[in-house]
Amino acid sequence: MNTAQPRTAPISTAVRGLSPGYFALVMATGIISVGTHLTGRVLISQALLVICAVSYVLLVALTIWRIVGYRGAIFEDFTNPRRAFGFFTFIAGTNVLGVRLAVAGIYPITAALLIISGVSWIVLGYVIPWTAVLGRSTRPVVADANGSWFIWVVASQSVATAAASLERVAGGHARLLGIVAVFSWSVGIFLYATTGVLVTLRMMLYPLGPKDLDPPYWVAMGACAITVLAGSRIVEMRSAPMVNAVHGLVAGASVVFWAFATWLIPVLIAAGLWRHWRHRVPLTYEATFWSVVFPLGMYAVAGIYLGEADRLPVVGRIGAAMLWVALAAWVITFVAMALHLGRTLIARPATTTQKQ
Repeated sequence: MNTAQPRTAPISTAVRGLSPGYFALVMATGIISVGTHLTGRVLISQALLVICAVSYVLLVALTIWRIVGYRGAIFEDFTNPRRAFGFFTFIAGTNVLGVRLAVAGIYPITAALLIISGVSWIVLGYVIPWTAVLGRSTRPVVADANGSWFIWVVASQSVATAAASLERVAGGHARLLGIVAVFSWSVGIFLYATTGVLVTLRMMLYPLGPKDLDPPYWVAMGACAITVLAGSRIVEMRSAPMVNAVHGLVAGASVVFWAFATWLIPVLIAAGLWRHWRHRVPLTYEATFWSVVFPLGMYAVAGIYLGEADRLPVVGRIGAAMLWVALAAWVITFVAMALHLGRTLIARPATTTQKQ
C-alpha cells in the first residue's frame, strides 16, 4: 500500500538551518558595488546595489522567521563556537550596505543602518564571546577556534567605516562620529591580535585536516583589508580632536595591514589548493564561499582608497586590478548559489511515498 507522508517543506528546512554567516552575501555584493562605482562601472555598480539591498531585506526576514519559529536552532548557534561568530556578518553586512548607500548620497538610511549596527555590535560583542566561548563548560575552547572568529574584527571595522562615511554631512555630530570611528577601529585592532593568537594556537596545538581549512579562513585577510579601508576613511576625515590624536598612527597602521593582507593571499591560495587539489575535498557550493568573495572585494576597495588617502598609486592600481578578480569570483559564486537553491528549494519534492 502506498502512503504519502508529509515532510517538512524545503523552505522551512532551509530557514531552520540558515547559516548565521549568510550576510556575507550582502557584504561581498555591497563592497564590490562600491569598488565598481569607484572605478566608473556605474551600471554594474547599480545592479550590484539592487542585489545587495534585496539580499539584505530577504535575509533579515528569514532571520526573523528563524528567531520566531526555530529558537532552539538559534540557541544552538549562539553556543556553538564554530558558528556563533557568523552572527557578526549581520553587523558588517548592514554597514557595507550603508556605506554603498552613502556613496549614492542616501545618507539618512546610512545613518539609520549605522545606529542599528552600532547597537548590535555592542550587544553581540559581549553576548557571543560569552555564550560561545567563556560560558562553555567544555575545555579547551581554543580547539574550536576558526577563521569565522575574524568576522568579529570585520564587524568592528565596518562600524568605523560607516561612521567615517557620514562625517562630512554630519554637521554638529561630526566630532561624535570621529569618536565612534576611532574607537571601533582601535577595538578592531586589538580584536585582530587576540583572534590571530587564538586561531594560530588552534592550528599549532590540534590536528588540522583538509576539511578544517574551510573558506572562512579567508576572513583573516578580509579583516586586514577592512582595517585598511576604515583607516583610510579616518585619515580623510576633517580635523577633530580624536582624529587628530591618531592621524599618523592610523595612516601608518593602514599601510602595515595592507602589506600583511597582501602577504596572506598566496598563503590562502596554497591552503585552498592543498584542500581541494591535493586532498580532493569536493568543491561544492556552501554559504561560506561568500567568505572568500568578500575579502577579495574588500582588498580591492581598500587598495583603491589607500592609494588615494596616502598617495600610494601602486597600491591603488593593485586594488583596481584585484577588483576584476573579486567580480569574477562573485559571478561564479552567485551562479553556484542560484543552482544550489534551485536544486534544494524547487526541484526537491515536498512529500515522499513509502510502500507498506
